[in-house]
Amino acid sequence: MQLEDINTVAVLGAGNMGHGIAEVAAMAGYDVNMRDINDEFVQNGYDQIEWSLNKLAENDQLSEEADTVLERITPLVDMGEACADADVVIEAVPEQMEIKKDVYGELEEVAADDAIFATNTSSLSITDLAEVTERPERFCGMHFFNPPVRMPLVEVISGAESDEETLDVIEDLAEDFGKSPVRVHKDSPGFIVNRILVPLMNEAAWLVSDEEATIAEVDSTTKYGMGLPMGSFELGDQVGNDVSYHVLEYMHEVLGDAYEPAPLLEEKVENEELGKKTGKGFYDYEDGPGAEIPTDEQSDLVEARLLATMANEAAKLIGNDVAPPASIDEATQLGAGFPDGPVKMVDDYGLDDLLETLEEAAEQTGYERYEPADYLEARAAEGGFYDQDDDEGVDFETIRVEYPAEYVGHIVIDRPHRMNTISDDLLAELSTAIDQLSDDDEVRAILLTGEGDKAFSAGADVQSMAGSGADPIEGQELSRAGQQAFGKLEACDLPVVAGIDGYCLGGGMELATCADLRVASERSEFGQPELNLGLIPGWGGTQRLANVIGEGRAKEIILTAERYDAETMADYGFVNDVVDNDDLEDTALELAADLAGGPPIALKFTKRAMLAGRDDTDAGLEYEASAFGHLMATDDLMEGITAFMGDGEPEFEGN
Repeated sequence: MQLEDINTVAVLGAGNMGHGIAEVAAMAGYDVNMRDINDEFVQNGYDQIEWSLNKLAENDQLSEEADTVLERITPLVDMGEACADADVVIEAVPEQMEIKKDVYGELEEVAADDAIFATNTSSLSITDLAEVTERPERFCGMHFFNPPVRMPLVEVISGAESDEETLDVIEDLAEDFGKSPVRVHKDSPGFIVNRILVPLMNEAAWLVSDEEATIAEVDSTTKYGMGLPMGSFELGDQVGNDVSYHVLEYMHEVLGDAYEPAPLLEEKVENEELGKKTGKGFYDYEDGPGAEIPTDEQSDLVEARLLATMANEAAKLIGNDVAPPASIDEATQLGAGFPDGPVKMVDDYGLDDLLETLEEAAEQTGYERYEPADYLEARAAEGGFYDQDDDEGVDFETIRVEYPAEYVGHIVIDRPHRMNTISDDLLAELSTAIDQLSDDDEVRAILLTGEGDKAFSAGADVQSMAGSGADPIEGQELSRAGQQAFGKLEACDLPVVAGIDGYCLGGGMELATCADLRVASERSEFGQPELNLGLIPGWGGTQRLANVIGEGRAKEIILTAERYDAETMADYGFVNDVVDNDDLEDTALELAADLAGGPPIALKFTKRAMLAGRDDTDAGLEYEASAFGHLMATDDLMEGITAFMGDGEPEFEGN
């Protein structure tokens, strides 16, 4: 089966995951049969889809009318009616092996012989479920993340007998749904994301159970020291402590005592303190303030233990050929919002140090979960999970540098899982990239964009910087680091075009302000929301914005902290051109290429003269006169005059 052979998708289960998957499939243009065991369940799921589609339409996030998408979805109770004509059946019933097996027994009796079955399980064995059917070669895992409409990741998991063709077409289907599929090459409990997250949360609970740390210390370390999206206990409450516990029970049963649930977690489940959904978990959401996490109670012990746990789980996944390092990092960034992938994190910390942490903990406690994996020991000796190369080329993690057209260097802010927010690492890499492109004789213009269509950059990665921001001195250094990196972009001799698609907020707007020209898509939103956080723009926004649009408009944007659409920002003079959403990339590149085709020396001198005259007109005029005289003696001038006289196109060499 090929992607083009798929017309009808059946989704079994109309709960949160089921109706979300059905909505995603219908938005991608597929006819969808959504089935549940009674009319009440399936109608409730259908109503939830209708509500969600209307909200998306209100926010201009649908490419067609909500009713048009809804018409593709048929709510059903009868299994045969739902699945007889389906090309792909995605099962999303409750996460219990016996329930799923019963569903597949019933499904096998009515489904077409060539239909593909895909289970949306977060941890159960694909191989065991496939054995219930008569088509294990056309059976695989297709694990969406909650909520499916928003979360980009889909883990595509191979069972023991899954055909490569089956896996390929399900990957293609996930991409057609607008998702980012990551292949899991072997059927292993927890697959990738849960195999990293659940043991991590369990280790956090063990640290508190064994009185080696407090909940405040663990979550302060996780959120502010390690820069993860949530504290470990905050995440547990968000997911549901019963969900984490049941996944651990399954891992414990299949993988052994290294996955024994911590007493603290077990206690929470027994007391029905399951997290946000019950009003109380590790934090109190009804009678208390919820997850209030201090920024200043970080612990070196907690950081080492949690990173060591991730390193050990990563080693088991990589060493057993479940997934390579890059797939683990990509999946965890997309599915759990990690700013950096866990493999990169543990490599940066030092595998040899984490191996020592595990060995010491194993000796002190005797716990099996601290026994280092053989592959971890092997890679620690090699310096990390990622191969260490001696290439002189720069290996960027938070940005990409590409060359999409002659003489154009393209910097892509590559953190779509974090709305392309700007971290300390990104500031350093941006500075390096600007130097790299400025020193390259084959680059005459820079194009700057953000990965994806959600955000050019939604601002500073406040969460990962919050720990530093709590210290006034470190806060000043952070401000200066951003000012210097952005200032380098503004002052570089190459013309810079910012292609803005989606959110351009806070530090992202400060970055865009440093470009020479700005092209924006219609859906883009701008703003400097820092005052709403009790801050001010700290990366040059209080100075540079006024130079572009005037002091009055700059004060309006900064002091009100409001959002502005692209047309308004064009009226204010910040955006040079507003284009259709689909045309942004091509238009921005075309503009950068046009600038790159201009006279390099004259472009350089023009930028320098305008910058010199910003605060001192006389200085600017003096530089202008000097530059004008210098240009009179260049080969480029003669090339330009000759082309003009001959009605041709000049080919400037920068001589």
